[in-house]
This record gives sequence, structure tokens and C-alpha cells, in this order.
Amino acid sequence: MRMDPQKSVLVTGGAGFLGSFLCEQLLERGHEVLCVDNFFTGGKRNIEHLLDHPRFELMRHDVTFPLYVEVEQIFNFACPASPVHYQYNPAQTTKTSVHGAINMLGLAKRTGATILQASTSEVYGDPQVHPQREDYWGHVNPIGPRACYDEGKRCAETLFFDYRRQHQLKIKVMRIFNTYGPRMHPDDGRVVSNFITQALRGQPITLYGQGDQTRSFCYRDDLIEGCLRLMATPDDVTGPVNIGNPQETTIRALAELILELTGSASPLVYRPLPQDDPMQRCPDITLARELLGWEPTIELKTGLMRTIEYFDATLAGRAQQP
Repeated sequence: MRMDPQKSVLVTGGAGFLGSFLCEQLLERGHEVLCVDNFFTGGKRNIEHLLDHPRFELMRHDVTFPLYVEVEQIFNFACPASPVHYQYNPAQTTKTSVHGAINMLGLAKRTGATILQASTSEVYGDPQVHPQREDYWGHVNPIGPRACYDEGKRCAETLFFDYRRQHQLKIKVMRIFNTYGPRMHPDDGRVVSNFITQALRGQPITLYGQGDQTRSFCYRDDLIEGCLRLMATPDDVTGPVNIGNPQETTIRALAELILELTGSASPLVYRPLPQDDPMQRCPDITLARELLGWEPTIELKTGLMRTIEYFDATLAGRAQQP
């Protein structure tokens, strides 16, 4: 499933881990791409190989302020997504989700653009339903240390559907589950990047609790393919749609696999569980299969090998861009 050719497309957070790869894929499909980022977590290195492309434009901008451009499609990916980054300035994290959504929805209203929200599985909180379906309302602590991100994303979804009801906006909401791959920041605090960097550096692998928590890990390329397919659906398909890998694994098993793939002798060390850390996280992707004809194709071991190669090069100061 491909998007219509020659659209003018805005990607907020376009210099980030996922946003930069989305920009690449949009350019490959023949679109004009405006990449907007304030570079809080995104990096110019992620998109420097695109700067000379005739259909690519980069703009430094913070989405908490209005943006006046002419576009036909908007992918709203702007928001720090790892606990280390979103807890650094929690009030700003909430502003990015809420004010950013308001500003991008206002832009979509003015231009008539279709707008896709990169939401998150964190809207489900520490779930009491497993696996998580889109009709589950979630179990979120609204005053905990993760709430700036969880509740900010929940409010953004509310705004999207209110703008749909009130202004008939063409919206799409994608709930992203744990995603990994090249261009992750080595020190972003997410479990895959933590384990790989610790293993490559010969440092102890840090597990929280007993490592019995479960997660499902979707490779970057699969995630962006699902995102593009959702944007290409008819206007009456709004979501939310879970995009993630339904193959569940424990955190301890992930650590052991990374040790095997890196050949590292790093020991496992255990620390207390952080507050509100979910014990289970796994998507029900029935809706994505039915509406998008989508499901992940890249196995965890394959994706981890590609990611380890990237991190190995990055830590050695020799990461190569496409």
C-alpha cells in the first residue's frame, strides 16, 4: 500500500530516531518533505544525508509554538519518548504533547491536511488487560513521574478526536509499542539501547525487579511501514490503531539474547522497579492486520543484530549514514 505521489508532507520530530527514517521513506515515495525539529532529542546527523535532496527541507522549530506552512499531510512525531528525556523537563513534555497537538491540529484545520498522531502504548499505563486492544481505556497514574508523557499523549488523542468531531478533520492515531533500531540514542534510557551499550562497553546489564516484565519489540522499518499504511487509508479510518510486535519476551530474556549476540561477558545486576513501570506490554494487532494488511516481518534477532552493528559503529565514532 503506497501513498499518493507528490504530496507536500510535514514531519514534526523529523530529525529523531523514527522521524528521520520516516522522512527517508517519504522521499523514496516521491513526496516533498518538510522536516521540523527543535533538536532536543533529535540530531542533525540523523538527517544530514538528506540535506541536499531537492525535495527535502529542514526547519528548526518547537511545536509548542504555532507553525505557518502549506502542507497536505502532517505526521506529528514531536515529543521525547524515553523516560530519561521526557522526565528531564516534565512540564515541557506535557506542553509538547498538548500544545503541539493543538498547533498541528490548527495547521491541519487551516490547510485541510490529513494529520497522523504518533501516540504510544503508554496510554494503556500498567495494563489490567492483556494483550492490549484499542478499546481498552488504560490504567494510568495521573500524578506519577511518567504521567507527563502518558497523560500528555492521552490528552493529545482526546484533542485529535475532538477536532474530528468538531471540525471534521482528517485524522489518524497510531499507538506505537516498543520500537528499536538504528539511530536510537545510545544513552536514551530505553531498554534495548541500555542493554546494547552496556554489553558493548563491558558494563553490568541493569535489570529492574527480577527481569520478569514482558515487552514486545518492533523493528523501526516495520513500524514506519505500518505508519505509512495507516496514513494511506480512507478518511473514515481514524484509529487508534496499535502498531507493534505481538511477540512477547521477558526483559531478562532480551538481556541474555543481547549478551549472546554481542559476545559480551557483562554480568546481570538487579535494581528495584521504578514507580509505575508496567509489568506487561504487548499489542493486539488484529485491527492493523484487518485495516492495513500489516504485521511485523523482521524477527527480533535480526533486528537486534542490525541495531548492535549501528551502536558498535556509533560508540566507536564511525557510524555511517545511508
